[in-house]
Amino acid sequence: MKTKKIMLGAFAIAAAVTGGIIFAADHIDSPNVSNTPNDITDLYVFQGETTSNLVFVANTQGLLSPGNTAAARFDENTVLEFNIDNTGDNVEDLVLQCKYDAASNSMKVYGPIAPSETGVRSKIEGTETASVAVTAYGATAVTSASSAGIKVFAGPRDDPFFFDLTQFKKIIAGTATGFLPAGTATDTFAGTNVMSVVVEVPKSMLGGTGKINVWLETKKKI
Repeated sequence: MKTKKIMLGAFAIAAAVTGGIIFAADHIDSPNVSNTPNDITDLYVFQGETTSNLVFVANTQGLLSPGNTAAARFDENTVLEFNIDNTGDNVEDLVLQCKYDAASNSMKVYGPIAPSETGVRSKIEGTETASVAVTAYGATAVTSASSAGIKVFAGPRDDPFFFDLTQFKKIIAGTATGFLPAGTATDTFAGTNVMSVVVEVPKSMLGGTGKINVWLETKKKI
């Protein structure tokens, strides 16, 4: 299945395979994908509770109200793709692909695997390496673990990113010089939800032992 990138919010970050937490966020400023399942809000990469694992988190469909969250769905024609560069040349050496299957209401994971094609076009690579039933809004989280040690979660979650948009607008307008101290700022995203996919992968499957570059894309079938 060939897919093509469409006006997406693509995040790029660098993370140490040995540990640490790296994150990036963006909410509703890509006009062609705003308010669609393709709108990326957050990318997180951090060391797992098991220190030999690395966790990849993709959040989409930001600013979902509690009243709208139960009806939110992943798009079966969209692939969430974590691109992993472990050689420092900013070209993906591995991809970790997540695709929703509507028939089984599950998220299927492919990779990490070397892609047959790099750049804006992709196809599903290799065979399924893990899958999990999508957790319903308000239900206890459903997770699964594959025989290869890959763990997966998919479903709605409270937006974890803290951002004071009102103060940010004041800074842009020149009426404030910086963000407010901890405890006095207002979280604009409080009370809103995202659709989240979390994949925990053994570091041994990622290649290299130092820094990796990671970027997240949503790619829609055309």
